[in-house]
Amino acid sequence: MKIAIFSDIYEPSSDGGIVSAIKAQKAELEKLGHEVTIFCPGFRTREKNVVLVPSRKWPRINNTILARKPVKVEAFILEKFPEFREFDIVHVQYEVSCSIAGIDLAKKFGIPLVITMHGREDRAIELNVPHPFKWLMATVLNCLHAHYLPHTIKVKKDKFQAPTRTRAKMWELMVNHAEQADVVTTPSVHFAQKLEHYGVTKPIVATPGGVAEDLVQIDFNERKMADGDVLKMVWNSRVSKEKRIMPFLKALRQLKRPYMLYVYGNGNQFKKAKEYAKKNGMKVKFFGAQPRERIIIRMQEAHLGVHSSYNFDTQGMVLVEAQATGLPVLIADPALTETVPMGGFLLASSEDPTGIALTLEGLKAEKVNEMSKIMMKNRRKVLQDERVKELVKAYKMAEKTKKK
Repeated sequence: MKIAIFSDIYEPSSDGGIVSAIKAQKAELEKLGHEVTIFCPGFRTREKNVVLVPSRKWPRINNTILARKPVKVEAFILEKFPEFREFDIVHVQYEVSCSIAGIDLAKKFGIPLVITMHGREDRAIELNVPHPFKWLMATVLNCLHAHYLPHTIKVKKDKFQAPTRTRAKMWELMVNHAEQADVVTTPSVHFAQKLEHYGVTKPIVATPGGVAEDLVQIDFNERKMADGDVLKMVWNSRVSKEKRIMPFLKALRQLKRPYMLYVYGNGNQFKKAKEYAKKNGMKVKFFGAQPRERIIIRMQEAHLGVHSSYNFDTQGMVLVEAQATGLPVLIADPALTETVPMGGFLLASSEDPTGIALTLEGLKAEKVNEMSKIMMKNRRKVLQDERVKELVKAYKMAEKTKKK
């Protein structure tokens, strides 16, 4: 198949779980003989078959480069690809300008359209935008989205996932975006169920993200811990509000057992977290963004990976990478137990700092060793070359849906 992937988040302007998932998908689809072209914002790239669309130098959101208006993106693509109709599949992986252009082009040329819904934009706005501007920003984004794509589904406040007007507006944007597809994919079943709850009628297929083959080629060993050892932990997520770095540090401050935390990544709370750890004399080292090779080495040395987000992540690629390296994980969100094999994770007794602290305090060395054995046995199950097969099935389903 000839596949066009559209995403407003991709290298070199972005990093994180979505980028990792798309890169792994592209690599495995190409290994299967498919021709993949990625359309994304940016100003320079060395990657083959990545087309940088017209982009804005300013503003940037979390240093992410934004594409220009969809009409300009479309005009640019049609000039560069006058035979755009020859693509067999359009796969859209985000909800902003470049992705909207992808949806419009698919509809114009009658190309089967798959849309992957990756993230919780309702929580992103709620957690990261100052209080007086939350509803205003959600309303503006919703109106801009509705200007380009029809909004046939209305979402009102409720006690489930839309307890505020702000979050209801963002759910309205998300479900109407998904509704444009012939087939929708999500990284997890629990997120698919939420989209269905808020009105998405198109077929939804859970296709979890995977890791590239090279990650499981590394010779990892089972983690071994003895009673009295320092509990070595690694944080490999954004150091941000939505990932809840501060609640986790507050949990560590309550620990009486010896511990060491290594933090990799940047984010909007990096400075605050670093100052908090220093002020309280905590055993935490911050490294900022680092090449994956260095992080992998630390993951091999650690006893536990930590992921303290709650009601935000739809899968958590760091959990997938932990499984691929045989590293047990601590999670705070029960929904994320879907991502990790049973017995390979530690679920905090509650998502608050006290619940996390009590769970870590009671963690026995024997339990760490048992969890690592389970993660090691399940390493290959997260390979993208296995999971990409479900994505190809979604493509074929979209083709059938389009023909009806």
